[in-house]
Amino acid sequence: MAIEDHAPIVKSLIWPNEDQTRAFAQALAQRLQNAAPDFTACIELRGDLGAGKTTLVRHLLKALGVQGRIKSPTYAVVEPYSVSTSSGRLLNIWHFDFYRFNDPDEWEEAGFRDIFASPGLKLVEWPEKAGAHLPPADLTVSLALAENDERLVSLRAATAAGTFLLKP
Repeated sequence: MAIEDHAPIVKSLIWPNEDQTRAFAQALAQRLQNAAPDFTACIELRGDLGAGKTTLVRHLLKALGVQGRIKSPTYAVVEPYSVSTSSGRLLNIWHFDFYRFNDPDEWEEAGFRDIFASPGLKLVEWPEKAGAHLPPADLTVSLALAENDERLVSLRAATAAGTFLLKP
């Protein structure tokens, strides 16, 4: 799905515990399993350190069928994955973490333009560190730590692909 003019859809949630994070990730994985073969989406994950961005990605990747240890890309910057969907198609996934970027131009120098132009799912932590180089997100997930380890969650779908990912 191409990025297009689209009225943003915003949802606000409270996840009282990690079980809610896992449930959201499983529902999102189910939608990705049912996506068209050429489905492309960029999901930005925003929030302070410890807000739960990497935890959400781990639950999502597990729900999609990634086996073994799922590493945080904090030092490697990107971790690639491929999974077979229920329809037998291959879904390429890239998990980015730009936390260690000191300059947005590092995105361009790393050669990420081709990855972001290719079909598949791009999960991006610390997108603001890539500056204007990063294409617009289809879906933005903003997480904030609240009292009692609850997470305040804001979901913003900005494109048809993002809206598809939020469908019940």
